Amino acid sequence: MLKEGDKAPEFTLPSSGGGDISLKDFKGKERVVLYFYPKDDTPGCTVEACGFRDGIKKIESLDAVVLGVSPDDTKSHGKFIEKFKLPFILLSDTDKKVCEAYGVWVKKSLYGKEYMGVARTTFIIGKDGRIEKIYEKVKPEAHLAEVLEFLKK
Repeated sequence: MLKEGDKAPEFTLPSSGGGDISLKDFKGKERVVLYFYPKDDTPGCTVEACGFRDGIKKIESLDAVVLGVSPDDTKSHGKFIEKFKLPFILLSDTDKKVCEAYGVWVKKSLYGKEYMGVARTTFIIGKDGRIEKIYEKVKPEAHLAEVLEFLKK
């Protein structure tokens, strides 16, 4: 299980903008708000993404970039971005290897049925590549405010 202060697992994933994005692309430049979410265009995921959309200028002014990760493919991400005018990159982890590396691919249950899925979790990664903050069991409605509060410190 990853902890605050740990080195963030490196990754390279296909991005919604085309091409691949690696965590190392941001090292030494800006902090990364890396948020994992279950599925494009679902109620909670939309609230969370639109929160980041609405706060993007403040996040960027605090020297940070937002990257969203889900198991959806880049085509699905493209539709989600277009529908909600999302101004940040979404990454496709279709084989769930990055979700597993970050410990967010977990057993969940709904109506008594168990299944594997993404636990809504955000990692704030410093310019040095270390995890500064971990938010588990994220509540989408209040998440932007807590991320901004942390980034301001």
